[in-house]
Amino acid sequence: MRVLVTGGGGFLGQKLARALAARGKLRGQDISAMELVDLAAPAAIEAPFPVTGTAADISDPAQVGALFASKPDVVYHLAAVVSGAAEADLDLGLRVNLTGTLNLLQAARAAGNEPVVVYASSWAVHGGDEPDPIHDGLELNPQTSYGAQKAIGELLLNDFSRRGLIDGRGLRLPTVSIRPGKANAAASSFMSSIFRDPMEGRPANCPVPRDFPVWHTAPRTVIGNLIYAAELEGAAFGTNRCLNLPGRTDTIGEMIAAMTEVFGPEAEARITWETDPVIETIVKGWRTALVPGKGAALGFAADASFADSVRWFLEDDIRR
Repeated sequence: MRVLVTGGGGFLGQKLARALAARGKLRGQDISAMELVDLAAPAAIEAPFPVTGTAADISDPAQVGALFASKPDVVYHLAAVVSGAAEADLDLGLRVNLTGTLNLLQAARAAGNEPVVVYASSWAVHGGDEPDPIHDGLELNPQTSYGAQKAIGELLLNDFSRRGLIDGRGLRLPTVSIRPGKANAAASSFMSSIFRDPMEGRPANCPVPRDFPVWHTAPRTVIGNLIYAAELEGAAFGTNRCLNLPGRTDTIGEMIAAMTEVFGPEAEARITWETDPVIETIVKGWRTALVPGKGAALGFAADASFADSVRWFLEDDIRR
């Protein structure tokens, strides 16, 4: 069983790689090799099988084609230009999120072994005229370039699966919080920084009000769901291989209260409240209430509370 992870240098890619290394198996088979791919070669991880870090630009079809020379059995496509950056630079988002995804699907097609492809989509594919709350089966109506690029990737994933070229499954991720490391260009980046940074002793600004609702999930839960998606048989997804992952809706104020419950009051004192009209415009176009019936019926996991997310961050990322 050979595994390929694009975006393998990112925080989800690294967490996924470590989780797979700890398991040693996927789809009932021993993992024989794993390749982690990013613009810069990802850091090595300890594993009971060979792990290779490769530098590659997924917008270059030749570089992507070379990644499939070994005919990987399972491909995790996590690489993307995040929401804020894709909104600020349309051409960059199109080159990576759209052309890069098409390059990956074409390379998987050319490999000829119908690999399992797990595609990290986003709840940003929803918005606009869609009803509230969001139910499965609605017409997608993204209100950002990032959301539009992810929605096009979903259609391509479905069509390549229908043709038997790949065995695809697309997961629309809620906002993942709490993310470790430095802030990135995602419009939702503050939804981690206002918890991560204060708990690590640094100030952080919240650009939206306390009553702003967030559709979110924890990194541990996402990693479990990414692995579970590869384990399921493709037929279980039906004709639409893409679905909304379970998440939960809490306001920023409720999430801060959960952090205080677990960590104590000192972290909240480091949060400032200066609005950012650019971020507000983007995130207020995102939906905050979804009813993921299909994902729940298939057995994908949901978080019980944001307090658990805080505990897991302290265990996995501060104390690790």
